[in-house]
Amino acid sequence: MYFVRRWSVRHAGKLSRVYRVFEALLFLSTPLLKLTGFSRLERPTRFIERGAKGLLFDCRMCGQCALTRTGLSCPMNCPKEMRNGPCGGVRPDGNCEVKPGMRCVWVEAWRGAARMGDLETIAGIEPPVDHRLWGRSSWLAVARERTEKKQAGDAKR
Repeated sequence: MYFVRRWSVRHAGKLSRVYRVFEALLFLSTPLLKLTGFSRLERPTRFIERGAKGLLFDCRMCGQCALTRTGLSCPMNCPKEMRNGPCGGVRPDGNCEVKPGMRCVWVEAWRGAARMGDLETIAGIEPPVDHRLWGRSSWLAVARERTEKKQAGDAKR
């Protein structure tokens, strides 16, 4: 998994373009998802998401995916689960202080963000992990959020 995770960061530019297409398709299908019911879709979507993101990014299914904001390097792979940058223990060679054979997730994240051409987004602050969302589909969460924002916007008119 570690090898594939590093491969994904090296190819972050191409993979982010693929994800933007996927995200556009997800947004287009939001009315159908809503009609079917987000809760009904949680289990099969979670299964597919865990397989795809688990393979490519060693995803931990935190339910609050930050991959597109962290250069396709999942911050939950950090042994300390640092979501807003590296700890003070990054070794001079860029490896983790806890797992010396592993590159620091945040060193990889900055490299991935550079390949994506998005060094502004990675500098943002991520909220703390909401442990109630562990194991839930972040894809459906994004679709749900979009639906709620659209409904709120329609209600204001």
